[in-house]
Amino acid sequence: MTMDEVFKALADPVRRELLDALRERGGRTLGELCQGQAMTRQAVTKHLAVLEGANLVASEKRGREKLHYLNPVPIQDIADRWIVKYERGRLAALADLKQRLEGDTDG
Repeated sequence: MTMDEVFKALADPVRRELLDALRERGGRTLGELCQGQAMTRQAVTKHLAVLEGANLVASEKRGREKLHYLNPVPIQDIADRWIVKYERGRLAALADLKQRLEGDTDG
């Protein structure tokens, strides 16, 4: 799995909807994930394959059913690599501003 695969998988709104459904409740079957989707089971299966290829979805066979679960680790990796670094600077600037403002009211 590469970061490019994760970004590609997350770029599609249908795949994000599937991830949202799995975030709400994991262990869903293909039939459950198809509910509310305006597409065929085959299309949902293809989207799930992309998500599995990006390691965003893990699945397990239980009897005749295949259950799907969200794997949040690749999303956390994106947050750690891209988002958190930018947040640190912004939060440091806010803390500095707060400190300056508090310093102005002390005198």
